Amino acid sequence: MLHIDIHSFSYKKGGIPKDDSGNGGGFTFDCRGILNPGRIEEYKIQTGNDIGVQEYLETQTEMPKFLELIKALVSINIDNYIERGFENLQINFGCTGGQHRSVYSAIKIAHFIEEKYGEKVEISLHHDEQHQLNYK
Repeated sequence: MLHIDIHSFSYKKGGIPKDDSGNGGGFTFDCRGILNPGRIEEYKIQTGNDIGVQEYLETQTEMPKFLELIKALVSINIDNYIERGFENLQINFGCTGGQHRSVYSAIKIAHFIEEKYGEKVEISLHHDEQHQLNYK
């Protein structure tokens, strides 16, 4: 079974997460090109898991287009890795503070992969700066 390790992280704090599987990484996507909801007062203390931040990213930024491209790109590797019997893939999303854009992206891609691949994959989701949001 393919285990997919998904991380949100901060470029300023911890940097790109290390791949502990020994495979040397996978994908790392830079979310800093998307407008930062953290610059808006009402969203400063929220995360990408909060509805207000999500609505902002979905309606006021290029995030939907960004994620559609990522879905297409990671699907190519996931399909190939499953077919070839690979066991590990890491997908990282970074932004300035690891709080808004990267968290949102990691959550959305995890849901996409779960819906598309179901029992063919096992997903671990790690929010390196927002530990309270980690699951699996």
